Amino acid sequence: MDILSRKDQVDTREDNKDVQLLKDEMWSRKITSRIQVFDGRKRGDENDIIKKIRKNNTKKKEVSQAMKREDGLAWEEDNVVYMEGRIYVPNNKDLKEEILREHHDPADIGHPGQHRMQELIKRTYWWPGLKEDVKKYVQECTKCQQNKVQHQRKTGELHLLEIPEGPWQDISINMIGPLPKSKEMDAIVVIVDRFTKMIRLKATTTNISSEGIAKIYRDEIWNIHGVPRTILSDRGP
Repeated sequence: MDILSRKDQVDTREDNKDVQLLKDEMWSRKITSRIQVFDGRKRGDENDIIKKIRKNNTKKKEVSQAMKREDGLAWEEDNVVYMEGRIYVPNNKDLKEEILREHHDPADIGHPGQHRMQELIKRTYWWPGLKEDVKKYVQECTKCQQNKVQHQRKTGELHLLEIPEGPWQDISINMIGPLPKSKEMDAIVVIVDRFTKMIRLKATTTNISSEGIAKIYRDEIWNIHGVPRTILSDRGP
């Protein structure tokens, strides 16, 4: 009996024969470079990227110095420089962008993270600052940001502030700065009474200490209005 139709005598011998759900073209993409090994050294096939590398074969100082050492870690073949078996990519923004895109965007690559993407590129290519370029590309990838999994703990719910019952019982404090200096002062401490909306302003500096803030409380608030019930701050400087 067929478990779905619950009918007897269902012939399933020819079921799903010659049915291809995933077509071959879904898995095909442009191959950046095929690598063959000859005497322990890697060579790239003729393709667009290799041709562009040959046309822009400019070497940075550290690469030229590595080639002069003749220790077998850097060499040049067919106008292509190899660093420790990897193809050296010249300082060409479009060329680097193409290589980064080929190792991140295709569906079969799956938008890898920074470390995985760097490992994929370093199988074939290398250039100074590769790690920073990979990090920037991944951080600026729109699809990665839209589908990024949040590993942080969920933040707590916001709570409404209680309504003050009298003047100067509940106050808030903030600091504005840095501002253009005036008499060596470059910041303003703003203290607001949440009940009357009265504001007290005190000129100060951006490098004021916690002791300095306490003195402002003492002289400008507590000495005149008494000690408040609550003090609200954004925990800024």
